[in-house]
Amino acid sequence: MKFETNVKVRFCETDALGHLNNVSYFIYLEEARVEFFKKLNPDMTIENWNIILASTSCDFIKQVYFDEILTIETSVEKIGTSSFHIVHEVFNPAKEVVARGRAAVVHFDFNSQSSQPLPDFMKERLNKYYQEKISN
Repeated sequence: MKFETNVKVRFCETDALGHLNNVSYFIYLEEARVEFFKKLNPDMTIENWNIILASTSCDFIKQVYFDEILTIETSVEKIGTSSFHIVHEVFNPAKEVVARGRAAVVHFDFNSQSSQPLPDFMKERLNKYYQEKISN
């Protein structure tokens, strides 16, 4: 299963060349991740947030332009003891892949400033979105 998020390209997110600026992709991927995290743990708030980003990357495949509605499909590629890896595929309105992103995410305790094992309920929910390695 994949989790879907839609975003609309705003004018301010384009650059002098007229296409979506590469920095904006990371903002969209963050939006998709946050919505995905809310799905994993609906009780999570900013006061009890327990997930941090360890790394992220994005491959730019096709140009994107102002006012396009993009669909971001998020799935889980790996589930570890205290972390998981997610994959994002970004599609334009013609259903073409325009970008692929990855993120390593850590379950984190801010009080002890250390990673913590993923709770069983989160592992169960992550497994619903698990997919074998997605090729680039």
